[in-house]
Amino acid sequence: MKQFALLSAAMLLTAACATTSGPVASTSLQATSGSTVSGTVTLTEKKDGSVRVAVVLAGVPAGVHGFHIHDKGDCGDNGNAAGPHFNPMSDAHGAPQMMPHHAGDFGNVTADASGRVKATFTTRSVTVSSGNASAVGHAVILHANPDDLTSQPAGNAGPRIGCGVLSLQTMAGPVQQ
Repeated sequence: MKQFALLSAAMLLTAACATTSGPVASTSLQATSGSTVSGTVTLTEKKDGSVRVAVVLAGVPAGVHGFHIHDKGDCGDNGNAAGPHFNPMSDAHGAPQMMPHHAGDFGNVTADASGRVKATFTTRSVTVSSGNASAVGHAVILHANPDDLTSQPAGNAGPRIGCGVLSLQTMAGPVQQ
């Protein structure tokens, strides 16, 4: 019986390792001028190549807000220095579940009446690993308005109210690139 328990534990551990995550990138979103947004965005690359995005924010005006990864890793000028959406494949803007769309087109997140956003979703549009589609070093932007998911080139989501630059995480903390 003891051998069975040990074998079962080993099998569970092996299964857990097969589905555990790879590299992780995160950022602390900071408010732009006139905003009170704060919180974290974490991207965790899974062994199957998908990326789990976890968003936990506070101080966000209640309602729906565009949420994207932008081209540059610069939050200057109230987030405008981040440039357009991250788009390594030169695709048209669109909803994240439709093809084509920018790699950084993450659609919208919703803040509750208390100004909190707690969202988790999975994407295959970006990676955390190095390469052309890596989100590491790029800015995450929260917009004042919803992304309409169709307008070109960026969904008409309005001013940038929160910004943070994704950095690779290690057990010891962020890694500068």
